[in-house]
Parts: sequence; C-alpha cells; structure tokens
Amino acid sequence: MTVKLTDLEISNALKELVGWELSDGKLCRVFEFKDFISAFSFMTRVAIRAEKIDHHPEWSNVYKTVTIALTSHDAGGLTAKDLALAEAIKIEFDR
Repeated sequence: MTVKLTDLEISNALKELVGWELSDGKLCRVFEFKDFISAFSFMTRVAIRAEKIDHHPEWSNVYKTVTIALTSHDAGGLTAKDLALAEAIKIEFDR
C-alpha cells in the first residue's frame, strides 16, 4: 500500500518542486509551449515515464497549454509516487 505524505513532507517537497503548487490536496502545475505539437510531444514523453512508474497524472491539453494535477487516489492524497512523477515531468519539460 502507498503511504500518504505528511503535511511537513509536502511542505518540504514544494520547496524543491519549482513551479508546482498545492491546490485541493493535489500537486498542480501549468506548462506552456510554443505550439500544440510541442505540448503533445511533452505529454507523450510524460505518458511513457508515468507508465514505467505505474502512476498516472490527471491532465488536460488545450492547444499549447498542458495542465497537470498529481495525487494518489488509492492513498487519499499525495505520496512519494507523486513526487517522483513531478520530478520526471520536470526532466521532460526541461528537454
């Protein structure tokens, strides 16, 4: 079973996760790209990483904007999997 993070662990993680914020108990971030193809390419790379760690984002894409929210539904909040996926997303965004 996945263990839910404490408020202190979440607070400490947010200091390291530049651009991410806590909203309704989820890690959230909006990513902007130059065009739709760039946004969709980013989503494809993130999807591959998400599948490998067996943790999938809540997300949407409108033209060149990708909105992502991370949470672990089975744990009822944020877990280490959310932090790992946020880090993987950062790597793909920085590419």
